[in-house]
Amino acid sequence: MSHGVHPLSKIATHKTTYAFDDRAYINVTPTVLGAKGETTVWVTVDFSSPTPSNDDWIAVFSPANFSAATCPKDNPYVLPPMLCTAPLKYKYANYNNPNYTKTGKGSMKFQLIKQRSDISFALFTGGISNPKLVAVSNKLAFVNPNAPVYPRLAQGKVWNEMTVTWTSGYGIDEAEPFVEWGPKGGAQVRSPAGTLTFDRNTMCGVYTYKLGHRLFNGTCIWSQEYWFRASPYPGQNSLQHVIIFGDMGKGEADGSFEFEDFQPASLNTTKQLIEDLNNIDIVFHIGDIVYAMGYIAQWDQCTAQIEPIASTKPYMIGSGNHERDWPGTGSFYQNMDSGGECGVLAENMFYVPAENRANFWYSADYGMFRFCVAHTELDWREGSEQYKFIENCLASVDRQRQPWLIFLAHRVLGYSSVDFYVEEGSFEEPMGREDLEKLWQKYKVDIALYGHVHNYERSCPVYEGTIHVIAGGGGASLHEFAPINTTWSIYKDYDNGFVKLTAFDHSHLLFEYKKSRDGKVYDSFTISRDYRDILTCTGDSCPEVTLAQ
Repeated sequence: MSHGVHPLSKIATHKTTYAFDDRAYINVTPTVLGAKGETTVWVTVDFSSPTPSNDDWIAVFSPANFSAATCPKDNPYVLPPMLCTAPLKYKYANYNNPNYTKTGKGSMKFQLIKQRSDISFALFTGGISNPKLVAVSNKLAFVNPNAPVYPRLAQGKVWNEMTVTWTSGYGIDEAEPFVEWGPKGGAQVRSPAGTLTFDRNTMCGVYTYKLGHRLFNGTCIWSQEYWFRASPYPGQNSLQHVIIFGDMGKGEADGSFEFEDFQPASLNTTKQLIEDLNNIDIVFHIGDIVYAMGYIAQWDQCTAQIEPIASTKPYMIGSGNHERDWPGTGSFYQNMDSGGECGVLAENMFYVPAENRANFWYSADYGMFRFCVAHTELDWREGSEQYKFIENCLASVDRQRQPWLIFLAHRVLGYSSVDFYVEEGSFEEPMGREDLEKLWQKYKVDIALYGHVHNYERSCPVYEGTIHVIAGGGGASLHEFAPINTTWSIYKDYDNGFVKLTAFDHSHLLFEYKKSRDGKVYDSFTISRDYRDILTCTGDSCPEVTLAQ
């Protein structure tokens, strides 16, 4: 389950003993990866063992040397298995090979992505808790393994600024990063880029761009060419499509982790978004991005999965418990959900227009929308720094130019009928809405959306106007609803899906909930109003009615 331990943490690679047999083998083809510039390739793995069993398994490692002797000491909260010996992924040898225990032979396909280091495959017996190494493949490597890959666009701090973040294997002492960009078909310019590193201790029209690193010998290593469309200016009256969801995680196209039911619908969600990419302008992934829990290779898998989306559309993220929470680090919840990441990976892998990246709360203006993105893993209550930010974000928008005011957060600060909130008697994150509800009312927030709860639920317009939506079904394993029906809960769905907002103009907004399994609309409503409707009351004088039809 998504909130349990990571599947990779169950593998006791550090206990590996050797059981090499000359009759055993593991061969991988092709041996040259990415010869045509591909960043994702499928390989075929053929293997054989003279003593096959249902406990045999095939693992992928990068770097290719997975000896526990190379591991530094883990932090005091983590016990072996060690992070640094974990494979990228694994499958049991009898996966798609039902006769394996009889013949001792099998074949399967794995999907590999460029990960800045060499790769090897290994055949083990004895299960994942008592592994015995039977055979190891030759080392594989991508052509130009350090080349820039997996770009992620993000809206900048001002409307006509676009930021791109990418991953590469070059350090600041090896190459100078830059972006070459410009109008499609027009003159291109080079802009220098900064480099963020981390370790265990720490405009209208289409534009094209590609990423580069200039080595100190003068050679340039390039990515492929990408494109993006300039963001609408604040208040621009044009058709605008927004996708919102939380808790997607990542999936493996080759079936790895499938038996763990870890993030079963993640690939479905990205598939639907990619197929509808021409009708999407910006994406908000509101927390629990990867569920990597310390396994950095999982971030690479995620950014590779979303690359068709994030390289073309601004992909904005929020921070959730699986990005930030860790004891003694200032997080509001003193649990270990981040696996020791403490927010560092999210802050470096993605850009957000926050004044302080560690705080991770920010506002984003996109055409007729104002988004106020909160960080529920830090204190949001009245008197806190974040509370002041939230009020300023809501209060400072010009509703005549940007009528659609949206509040986003990871944990549910509004309303939810999920079983664990109902058991607490709160129907929310404890202390969630008590201080914020008066702000939503005062500034007439249209819709508040949350992740964390892995299902879909929509409330009626609560407390004089705001509609609360749970959109945490991006891909992770689902959460049950409590067996109780409330008067405020209008629609519930125990399934994976995402929300799409479409602003037609300053007076009409369409809300749609789509399932990840088929991309069809299962719940929708529209908000129709004029600017004068927002101004007809102030503060506590607002009547207890909604403007949503």
